[in-house]
Parts: sequence; structure tokens; C-alpha cells
Amino acid sequence: MGLEDKLITTVVGSYPAVPRGPRTLMEKIRNITGSYDPFRPAVRTAVEDQVRAGIDIISDGQVRGDMVGYFAREIGGMMIEDGVPVIFSRITPPSHPIGADDLIYASKILRKLRRDESGGVKGIVTGPSTMVHASRIEGFYDTHGRERAVMDMAEALRYEAMSLEAAGACMIQIDEPFLSTGMVDMKTARRAVNHIADSLEVEVALHVCGDVRGVLGDLLRFRVDLIDLEFAGNPSNIEVLADKWRGDKKLGLGCVDTRTERIEPVDEIRNIIRRGADIAGEENLHVDPDCGMRKLSRDAALNKLRNMVKAASM
Repeated sequence: MGLEDKLITTVVGSYPAVPRGPRTLMEKIRNITGSYDPFRPAVRTAVEDQVRAGIDIISDGQVRGDMVGYFAREIGGMMIEDGVPVIFSRITPPSHPIGADDLIYASKILRKLRRDESGGVKGIVTGPSTMVHASRIEGFYDTHGRERAVMDMAEALRYEAMSLEAAGACMIQIDEPFLSTGMVDMKTARRAVNHIADSLEVEVALHVCGDVRGVLGDLLRFRVDLIDLEFAGNPSNIEVLADKWRGDKKLGLGCVDTRTERIEPVDEIRNIIRRGADIAGEENLHVDPDCGMRKLSRDAALNKLRNMVKAASM
């Protein structure tokens, strides 16, 4: 089997770009006036590295914090207490868009770096079930009956996803790592994700990392356009995919391991891509890392992406 000239490449989200203090005179002036944002340079670094690597659909790098805390600080009824996200009251939508500014800034940088208008910037939200199960619940919700909390969270995140779409996101990705743990009620999780996805016009992806042998059949029933899974760190997922795949969605094919600094050879990555293409079809693939790259060194992240793009281009 010969792969297409170039399969679509993307990232799951986070990138190891760190904030920095002001350097230029203008930045120092803005710092004095309180308008300097130390995370803007990190967004720029994340975008520049992804473009250098040749990634088609990029992210803003998710540089402002972990995937739960970033949203918990802004969603009504939530707070961070001693580093732990807490649901202390009724969950309500954020009073303002959370990630739109970074997405707009990333898109602006991308347009300057890539003149051909290809690809774009994906918008990313952490999924309702993951947000609730990763948080301590106090007061309003019964800790043994999370369904209402998950659905209220879905409504809050629906507003955020719609704001990302309005800001120019080429697609929306919903991150639900908890769905592979066995801790989540899948019927409620599906209702919650569908509630978000049904309000969007752009393509919607669902990212679930980990071993999916017990949940893939359920995941394929979610009303999303693309299911994104990890295959480098969880090779057995390929066999699960071959058994369960129905052919009515696109597949995000995680093909580099984001838990190790090892730079996978191009041929090794390409073998995973070939196996995924044999099952889902080349035309249905988005090639990406297994998960976010935040915990890697910047050098490892960049070189993993470079080899991944080479593997998807041969």
C-alpha cells in the first residue's frame, strides 16, 4: 500500500513552550503598565515550532496551565484550592471566552508564517466528564451522582467551544482522557459531548488517550466527526481498532509516544501509520502524537513532530 503524498498532520494540544519575562523596551514598558502577557511569547514559540515541523493543523500550545485548572479558574462554580480544582457551587458558563484570545493570536502568527492558507488552528476544550471527575465536589452536587454536574459542565463548555469557533478555529477538539479509565458513566459522557458537538459547525474531534479496549465501541457512538486515540504508547489499540472500526468517522492516529524523550525513527512511525491506514483508510486519517507534549523537552517535541511529518509525507 502506498500512502497519499501528504496525510493531514496535527497535534493533540499542549507544547513545551514556557512563559518569559519582558526583553524589549516595548515589552518592559508594557510590563510597567501591567499590560505585558508573559504567555504570549510561549504561544508564539509553540506556533513557530509546529510550523517549522510542518504540522498542518496546529494548536496554540495550551501554554497557560494544565488541562483542568485552565478552565476551572474561569468556569462559574469552580475554583482552585491548594492546586486542586474544586466544584463548590452550581456550574455555570464562564463570563467571558477563555481561550479565544490565544487562538486568535496563534492564527495571526500562522498567517504570517504560512502564506498558502492551508491548515489552521484547532480550538481545544477539556471534556465535561474529565473536568468533573478530576475535581473535588463540594456542596451543590452529590459526589455519588455526578450526572447533573457533567451536564452542567457540558453547557459551560458548549459556550467556550462556540467562542473558539467564532474566533476562527478550524476544528474543535474535546479532550476526554477519563473515558478510558472505567470510572465514567459512558451514557452521560456521550450525552455531554453530543451537547457540545451539536452546537458547532466546524469538524469536532474527541481525544481519548490510554487503553480503549473496553470503551471503543461506546466511543464510536458519540456524535463527533473524528476519534483520536494513542497507538505508539498503546500498541494493542490497533487490534481493538481493527475489531471495532465502523468506517463512519475519521481517525486521529497517535503515532509518537509523548511519555518518552526518545525520538522515534521515521520508519517506526510510518509502520503505525500504515496499519492505521489499512483499517480506517488514508483519506480518513489525521496523523498526530499520542497525547499532549507538555512534559517533553522542547527539543524532543520538535524532533518527534519533524519525524512524524516525514513519515506522513513519504
